[in-house]
Formats: sequence, structure tokens, C-alpha cells
Amino acid sequence: MVITEKIYEKSLKLHKKYKGKISVIPKCPVKKLSDFNYWYTPGVASPCKEIYKDIDKIFDYTNKWNFVAIVSDGSRVLGLGDIGPYAGLPVMEGKALIFKYLGGVDAFPIMLDTKDPEKIVEVIKIISPTFGGINLEDIEQPKCFYVLDRLKNEIKIPVWHDDQQGTATVTLAGLINALKIVNKKIEEVKIVILGAGAASIAIARLLVKYSADIGKIIMIDSKGILHPDREDIRLKKNIYKEKWYMCVNSNKERIKGSLSEAIKNADVLIAASRPGPGVIKKEDIKKMSYGAIVFAEANPIPEIWPHEAKQAGAKIVATGRSDFSNQINNSLCFPGIFRGVLDVKATTITDEMCISAAEAIAKFAQKKSISEDYIIPSMNEWEVYLDIAVEVGIKAVEQGVAINKKVSKKYLYKKAKEIILKARRDIELLNN
Repeated sequence: MVITEKIYEKSLKLHKKYKGKISVIPKCPVKKLSDFNYWYTPGVASPCKEIYKDIDKIFDYTNKWNFVAIVSDGSRVLGLGDIGPYAGLPVMEGKALIFKYLGGVDAFPIMLDTKDPEKIVEVIKIISPTFGGINLEDIEQPKCFYVLDRLKNEIKIPVWHDDQQGTATVTLAGLINALKIVNKKIEEVKIVILGAGAASIAIARLLVKYSADIGKIIMIDSKGILHPDREDIRLKKNIYKEKWYMCVNSNKERIKGSLSEAIKNADVLIAASRPGPGVIKKEDIKKMSYGAIVFAEANPIPEIWPHEAKQAGAKIVATGRSDFSNQINNSLCFPGIFRGVLDVKATTITDEMCISAAEAIAKFAQKKSISEDYIIPSMNEWEVYLDIAVEVGIKAVEQGVAINKKVSKKYLYKKAKEIILKARRDIELLNN
């Protein structure tokens, strides 16, 4: 905690010094005022006319191909909760910086001073002509499910909710390699998910899509294990339909109680609940099967310290922090995923594209030799974003959701590498 407090203190000073983390700089040369004859009036009328005749030419004549909006109402920010759109802006600026540095994506934070899901949907639809993709961020559930589903059906650009799809993608990537190390198959293992928020539900959905048995998944919220007799959820099933779905379809043995009952003989424990330590006890880990896998993903403090989980018998432990081995962090996937979907002009992001990203991440680590302390690459291994971009782009083409269909893996890799390296060089130049 002392280290964390020092980081907080330095972060505050840096934010005040730079007054934010992102700015807009031109990408075209301006050597004299007459250059604006081309960049603005009268020359700009020419690309306008071309786009008016063929709307898809907007990708050729503007930066729409690389623009992403990071949209949030600040209702569920990091581990801070409902702090609103003003206090949430530093987080979204940071997200934009990660987009640029790791994916070469020009992303803009857009904070909305409303919690009304209808208004959020309407605003995003209205501004969508400017952007090639939308990243929904830090929006509370069940609203986040509704907004994502509506927008995926109503606009023709990729919409992604990082708290759902990002967390699920990186969790799957880590689990693929963790299971490989302990020699277990995902369709056979018992998986306990502590937490029933947006991230947890998305994790469960993607694991099942990958081939996990939903009947062997047990999900736990603040009131206990999810099962069909949970009257409190049944009465609100029209509002919390995703949670009710888990009540009905998971936990085939109809186990009731708390984590203590759920975790008996579990092979995998994935926690995306509340900051610890002490949320998960060593006594709980001791009840797991041989070769236990524990992902304690809460930030800034995991639900159980890694060393405690190991002492209690866990074979592989991952957290959301960079100062421990095996960091499960959304930043490992979303820059590469958006690089891929933007480069093929995808119109959506499917579960299959998320799985392709997870497999690319897992394979990248496998090439370097996975171990108990290395099941997933770190953000420093920037080449992983190239692999993600390629596999996601190709999958979009295969699924028929890409406008740019005539691409190869070699072309996508080269393009992603050029864009990302240029972004990194530009940022480094600004620092000098």
C-alpha cells in the first residue's frame, strides 16, 4: 500500500504539471499560410464533394479510419465507483494515451453528463459519423449491456465495451495457457467466478463460447451463489436478464451458499469482484483441486495476495497488477483489437474476433515458453499487438463484417507495425 500511495502522490503532481495527457496536433505539413488553400477553403471542397458522392470515401479523405471515441458517463470508474463524468475524465484521457502508444489509434475521451441509457445511445449515434469505432468505458450494469446491444445493432462501426469484452478476452488468453501448464481441458474444468458484474458475466459468456461447460461454472454475487431459486434476481430478471440467465443455466449441481461452498474441488477461480486483500481466504484456496488456477483481478489490491494463494496451494496465480507475475489487464488487448478492426474497416466486433485475439495473445506467450510465472505477455512486449491486429482483422474478413476484404496477414502485419511504430516515435519525440 505504501508503494501505491507514492504512485498516487506522483501521479497527482504529473497531472497538474501537464494539465492532462493528450492534445491534438496536425499530421499534415503546414509551412506557410497558403497551405490552408488545400487543407481548408477553398481546396477542402474537393474531398467533401467526393465523400458526398460516395460515403465510403470518408475513409480515404479523412482520419475517420483511425478515430475512436472513448465514451463514459463515469458511473463505474475503475475501483472508484460512480464518480461522474468530470472526475472520470483523467481515466479516459489515460485510455486515449494507451490507444495511441500501443495501437497507434487516435482516440478521444467523450464524457457524458447523463446516466440515461437512451440519451447515451442517441448521443453516440449522432456523433458516429466522425469515428471508425466506439469504446464504451466505465458504465454501470445493467445499463452497459443495454447500450452495447443497442449500438451494435444500430450503427455500422465497431462498438466495444472494454470492461466486458476486454476483460473477458485477456482472461481467456491467460486461462488458455494456465490450463495448458496444468494439463487440463477447459470443457472439463469446474470454474468459479467471484463477482457477477459486467466483467464477470462477459468472462463467463466468452469462456462458454470457447467451449467451457456452462453447467460447470458457478457464479457468486454479493448475496451468494447464483441459482434458479434466487428470488431476488428472478423478481428483477427483466432488468438483470444476463444475471438471471446465469442463474438458470450455470451451476448444474444447484449448489447454494457462498464462495466457501462453491470452491470445493474447483479447478479455476476467477475473481473480478472488489479490492482486497482478504476477499478470498487462504482456507478457500485450500479447498480447490490439484493444480488450482487463481485469477484475482481486482484493482488496486487483488482479492488475495499472490503469495498467500500460492501458500494455500494454487499452482498458477494472476492479478490485474503489473508488479506481480501474470498481469490480466485489458490494455493487453484493446489497442491491438482496434488496430485490427480499423485496418479492415470492420463494422462490428464479434465474440469470435475476441477469441481470435485471446488465442493470438496466448500463442505469443507460448512462442516465448510459458511457465507458472509467464502465462501471458506483458504490455512491454509490444509486438503482441501486431499479432492481435492481424488475427482480429482476418477473422473480421472471414465473418463478412469487414469493408476492406482484400487483405492478407502479411499486409495487415506490415500496416499495423508501421502505424504503431510511428505513434511510438512521435510520442518519444514529444518527450524530448
